[in-house]
Amino acid sequence: MIEIKRGDELGEGFRRGITEVLVTGFAEDFEYFSKDATALVDAFEHMLILERFHVALLDGTPAAVATVTEGDQECFAPGRRDFQRALGGWHGTISYFIVRNQFLGAYSGARLGLAEIGFVATAPQHQGQGVATALLGHLLRLPFKEFVLRDIKDTNAAALALYRKLGFTESRRRPVKFAKRAGFQSYVSMSLRTDS
Repeated sequence: MIEIKRGDELGEGFRRGITEVLVTGFAEDFEYFSKDATALVDAFEHMLILERFHVALLDGTPAAVATVTEGDQECFAPGRRDFQRALGGWHGTISYFIVRNQFLGAYSGARLGLAEIGFVATAPQHQGQGVATALLGHLLRLPFKEFVLRDIKDTNAAALALYRKLGFTESRRRPVKFAKRAGFQSYVSMSLRTDS
């Protein structure tokens, strides 16, 4: 049975499990920080703002996560010393600044009634089981007039297909510099208006 809860409702005892889903779901994107999943969880665990994370539990275990923010809300609060402890002094410092630069910052079109859904990830062992669909379906019932998803890789066919199936349409396509090295051509942003 799939159950959806906010991270802060689950409490601190679920922080590591939520972080593990995030890290394994974005393993390829987080390789710069470390290829060791345990080191990544150690580095990222402290920075999750649990009230922004929504979690799909499968048999009581985190199986998928997504963040929901509105206005200038953030979903992460990174600490430099925590990164240094997990990844070493120099690499931890650089990683901290990259996270601050790449992961923080509100949607430029933020306004009342608009929510940004971000960092949607499903644990590899639960992919294809409807967990992300259930989680996103729950989020789309939250009382917002519009939802946006930003910066989805154009090669992430499964995510793009799911978002389209849920009614999202492409609102922007941003080319990637050094696309050949990055392995994809552009970031896709999508939006969905509701009747709420």
